[in-house]
Amino acid sequence: MDREIALALEVLRSGGIILYPTDTVWGIGCDATNAEAVQKIYDLKRSADKKSMLVLCKDADMVVRYVNKAPGIAFEVMEMATKPLTLILPGASGVAANLIPEEGTLGVRVPNHEFCQKLLYKFGKPIVSTSANISGEKTPKKVAEISKEILEGVDFVVNPRFQGRPTGQPSSIIAFGEGCEVNIIRP
Repeated sequence: MDREIALALEVLRSGGIILYPTDTVWGIGCDATNAEAVQKIYDLKRSADKKSMLVLCKDADMVVRYVNKAPGIAFEVMEMATKPLTLILPGASGVAANLIPEEGTLGVRVPNHEFCQKLLYKFGKPIVSTSANISGEKTPKKVAEISKEILEGVDFVVNPRFQGRPTGQPSSIIAFGEGCEVNIIRP
């Protein structure tokens, strides 16, 4: 696994994009602080929907470095989650501007996945995560379902043997407002 992580890190650090396993489905990712890399993903997916891309963070400490208006209750909910959960949090900062929608929020998730955790730990910054499909097409659950266009459009594909036991389902999504408002977007 160390060699695979080293190869993925090399691509991320050079502004490239990777196809990698997460605890939900396979994702397309890049350095979330690199606007050019983020744009490459939009181009590949044929999308400019800033709400369709979230970032993976190693832990809550990393999350608070990139969102500065998140209510404390959001972190309590994150800790209690029993399945993959994406939080939409206010006060996005420190990530690429083209990743932040008009309302200034950022979708964040702490994956329960060995490969992702090791990659995030070594990279030290959030990594974009968006489904490995062209916008509007069905979300692939395994590598065999990913289109040739996506496979050929990324700079590195992580070996499928590191996929672990993904849920095969997108994460639940809960949005939090600065005043502790809660909106369940996807249960």
